Formats: sequence, structure tokens, C-alpha cells
Amino acid sequence: MKKALYLFLICLLAGQVIAQQDQGAVYQFDTLSQGKKLKIIALPVLFSTPETGFGFGAGAQMFLLRKTNIYNARLSNMFVSAIYTTKEQFMFEAKPQIYLDRGNYFLDTILKFRIFPNSFWGIGNTTPEENEESYDMTSLELQARFLKRLPPHLNFGFEYHYQWHDVTMVEEGGILDSEGIIGSDKAVVSGLGVVFNLDSRDIVEAPSQGHFLQLNARFSSEILGATSSFNKFIFDLRTYVPLGERGILAFQAYSENTFGEIPFQAQSWFGGGERARGYFRGRFIDDHQYVLQGEYRHKLHPRWTLAGFALVGEVADLPGEFLEDLKPSVGGGIRFKLVKDQNTVLRLDVGIGKDDNSGFYFGVNEAF
Repeated sequence: MKKALYLFLICLLAGQVIAQQDQGAVYQFDTLSQGKKLKIIALPVLFSTPETGFGFGAGAQMFLLRKTNIYNARLSNMFVSAIYTTKEQFMFEAKPQIYLDRGNYFLDTILKFRIFPNSFWGIGNTTPEENEESYDMTSLELQARFLKRLPPHLNFGFEYHYQWHDVTMVEEGGILDSEGIIGSDKAVVSGLGVVFNLDSRDIVEAPSQGHFLQLNARFSSEILGATSSFNKFIFDLRTYVPLGERGILAFQAYSENTFGEIPFQAQSWFGGGERARGYFRGRFIDDHQYVLQGEYRHKLHPRWTLAGFALVGEVADLPGEFLEDLKPSVGGGIRFKLVKDQNTVLRLDVGIGKDDNSGFYFGVNEAF
């Protein structure tokens, strides 16, 4: 029985790899090794989120054993997964992460293809629950970043981002069908960006001390094939403070500011399991967004941790309209370190938001 439970937890843990944006957040379960230059890992995929329902599929990760970042011992790798969910969504993802010149340069690429039935409530920070309508969308997304390391903790570089969205079904007479929202039939995002980050966290998967700061400016242009031109600026600041031998206090300040003719697919989406637990991702959508959240994590045991969090945020048409209808959320959960010598943790959270919004989240590693 213990072995069966352990195997089940490994499957669930592996499934959450697709949701991780931080490099290195992967549980490694060897199934095949080829020589000394290449290692291939096969992973079953099981997970659940409010946006997808129950999902299942398979993934594989290839490690290039001689392409290493000497600063933190992370290996060049590529992860590939294919997922199907009970909401009839299909998701394919390929994510190569390649270190060059012993880690002085880093190529980070993400390719996604999705057939994704979803829900939409309109644009704005006060859309009523009864607005909810269904739509289907097929999407192809590509993001490629090339970063230069500036020792010891700085990284700077450029990115190209491309998104193709085809809305294949909307409800007749609904908001997407009748209100002229940009992107309601299709949208193409294509442009360049600049990335700067400072990362002094001790552990990426579950930090206990240090800081993370990322500044990202993205520019989508019709000259590069986009259906409309707009600019997006992202600010992400995180800090981690040890409290005694067992406690950690974590804070995050996150904002997005978008200007121009913006398809709804590229606007700021409030909610989800990372930045606004307690709200369906996309429950509120607009040009600008901020989220402030804090979390206390208390280690009960070397492998078990309790956590409680509180957050507040919102979206707005203009930054000057913030603070008119705050979206708070509180919640908590438990973390389990699956393997003693691995930093990866299994996370289970419940978030309760405003106006009967809530969410149950099962994932890998800390939300931030």
C-alpha cells in the first residue's frame, strides 16, 4: 500500500512540470540512460486545476550531461509533454533550456500548442458572475530568450515572442460574439523583448532566503506580423526572510502594464495557481494588473511544511483606476518533500477569494 501511494504521488508530481516557469523545477525519475552524454527520463503526467479539471498524459525529458551551468550545476535539457483533460483540452509543450560557454550564456525556449475550451466573463475588474460564457480556442505559442550571465547573480538578454490564436467557437449573442473585443475571432502576437533579472535565491524550487527581481519589456508590432501593435511591461519582485530555524516569510510584488491595441489573449489575466490563488485564471482581464502576496511557511518535519498566505490584487483599464475594487484572497496548504536529497516539493493549497471565488490547487514547488 505504501509503495502504491508513493508511486501515485510521483505521477502527480511529474504532471505539474508543465506549469513551472523556473528552470530546474523537475523531479528526475530515471527510466533510460544512453552513454555519458545523454540521459532520457520518461514521466507520467497527472494533475488538476480549476481551469483544466483533471488532466493526464505523458512527458519525457532529455538531459545533455556535458552542457552544464557551472554556477548552479543545472544541466541543459529539453522537456516534452502531451496532455488531455476532462474539459476536452489538449496541450503539447516542448521546452529546451540550453547552457552555452559553461553557463555564461543561456538559451531558454518554450513551444506550446493548445486546443483549449475555456470560460470568459468579459473585460474589466467588476464583471458579474452571470456573464460567464464558453469559447473554444486553438493556440500556437513560441518564446525564445537568449541571456548573458553577469556574475554572480545578474542575467540580461533579449527575447522573441510569437502567439497565434484562432477562436473556433463562441456563444451566439455572447460578449465575444457581439461586443467587438479585439481577438474575439483571431489574434497574432509577434515581437521582441528585453529581459533583466537578478536571482540570489538559495533554492529555485522552494527558496528559504535571497531575492528575485525580473524586469521584462515586450513589444508586439504589425511590422513583424502581429495583428495589432502594443507594448507590455512586467515587474516581478520576490524576497524570502528566514524566521528562526523553521519559519520562512515570503513576499511577492507583481505587475503587468500593457499599452496599445491589445487582443484579450495578451491582456493581463488575474487568477491562477501561482499569483492569485482563489480565483479562476482569466476571471478578470484588463490592460493592467498588480498582485501583492505574502506567505508564511513553517517546517513541521524535514519533509513536511505548513503554509498560510494572503494576497490582494486587481486589474484595471488604467493604473489610476486601481484600488476601486480590491480582490483579496486567503488560504493555506501543505507541502511534502518527496525525496530527502531533492529540493522539489509537492504542494496542495486551497484559496478563498471574494464573492464566492475559490480554488483548489495541486502543484509542484512553491507558488512563488
